[in-house]
Amino acid sequence: MGSDDIFKKRRMERKKRAHDFKSPKANSFLIVTEGEKTEPYYFNGLKNQILENVGGTVDIVEVPEIDIYGQGTSTERLIEITEEYVNKAKIIYQNIWVIFDKDDFTDFDSAITNGISKGYSIGWSNQSFEYWLFLHFDYSDADLHRHEWNEKLDVLFKQYHLTAAGYEKNLKNLYMLLDSIGGVDTAIRNAKRRMDNFRVGIDKPSAYAPGTMVYQLVDQLRSYLN
Repeated sequence: MGSDDIFKKRRMERKKRAHDFKSPKANSFLIVTEGEKTEPYYFNGLKNQILENVGGTVDIVEVPEIDIYGQGTSTERLIEITEEYVNKAKIIYQNIWVIFDKDDFTDFDSAITNGISKGYSIGWSNQSFEYWLFLHFDYSDADLHRHEWNEKLDVLFKQYHLTAAGYEKNLKNLYMLLDSIGGVDTAIRNAKRRMDNFRVGIDKPSAYAPGTMVYQLVDQLRSYLN
């Protein structure tokens, strides 16, 4: 083998080592969602607010790195996809969140357990993310089907004059609309109230309806705005 080939080989090996090395990133978030529109739109709205408010004070508070991916898939597969993103990432995320609903999935509880075993935080909702959205307006512990939450949101969006057409899943400014009426802080309070009696490791998330752990992620992200 010629000297040029040896140098090329060594250069490629150095590049590979540099690529394989990952550095931990403080205040970094990886958020992987089951929904392809509603959840990513919501969290991207919050992400943008954080970057706007914190971006000018990086010398005091490090700007969080937040990557959000919307996936339309089953719950167990979502855990696998999250692991794929983690392995491909160029950094080591400090916070990894997986957001999914119970809907009609039968692997809901096992997916939560599996995700937690991998060190992920699970922002589950039973039955759906729309229950979390409803909590931006009012408290409820009624066990309703996801379609019923959608209907309630449709009425509320019109009542609060957020949109003329009511609630839609493709609202790109979803977070800002809800925050404009003070709904995000209201939702966190309502969710904490509802989940106060949930016993982690004892109660099954699939049997705790309605319920949502999304507030934990939102509360954590909102701390960067204070």
